[in-house]
Amino acid sequence: MPLSSTEYESLTRTAIQAARQGGAILLDYAKKGFQIHKKDQAINLVTEADLRSEESVIQTIRHAFPEHQILSEEQGLQDIPTHPVKWIVDPLDGTTNFAHGFPMYNVSIGVEYEGTCVLGVVYDPTRDELFLAQTGKGATLNGMPIHVSATPKLNEALLVTGFAYDVHTAKDNNLKEFCAFTVRTRGIRRTGTAAIDLCYIACGRFDGFWELHLNPWDTAAGKVIVEEAGGSVTDYAGKPYSIYGNTIIATNSRIHQEMVEVLKSCRQQ
Repeated sequence: MPLSSTEYESLTRTAIQAARQGGAILLDYAKKGFQIHKKDQAINLVTEADLRSEESVIQTIRHAFPEHQILSEEQGLQDIPTHPVKWIVDPLDGTTNFAHGFPMYNVSIGVEYEGTCVLGVVYDPTRDELFLAQTGKGATLNGMPIHVSATPKLNEALLVTGFAYDVHTAKDNNLKEFCAFTVRTRGIRRTGTAAIDLCYIACGRFDGFWELHLNPWDTAAGKVIVEEAGGSVTDYAGKPYSIYGNTIIATNSRIHQEMVEVLKSCRQQ
């Protein structure tokens, strides 16, 4: 059975509360300082702020929905019985930015129901911007409806991308694709946070986004937000996107096929 409007509203209230509380913790650590630790690679970081934000977000969700599944970046999938609702949490998307004092980071919370992403909340505490979308109900920024851009062609587009933590060693590292789009577009940016990239597609600040080797918590919320704002989200081949997949393209829909063709050409070389 699909979720009822009452269930949607309850999930949404909890997601917003959890995201705002996590964001407040991030701002507090940004002001008072924090310790930084390395994960498996020198450029893959985790901070005290990641962990405290995650604890707060999970506690808020657990209090409201103790039976739901939760998949989070630092704790993984919690060992509880299977439930049709799964929360997918990134307590600090943009950790490298945060560690360097660059104010581009967020809390991202997506909700899956029976394997489909149905709710997304992304909160940027530095700008107090809260992006929200529910399946079938559109997308908003701080309560106001948002829509993707009307840019009609790739050569008029502003794109955004990112690079995986193994960019120094991996052969498939996005550099070839970056060069190809650089000479075919108006410009390319890199924010260092996939959740913000997707939200900026949704509200028209960017026209297209591509990246590879992302994790479910990077895109679970943003996927819903882009699609509900009128955008398209697929893999590099133009097939339906899975948050558990390896590649993603998100666009205003108008330039989507052009981006698919460029990426296809790059990967055939």
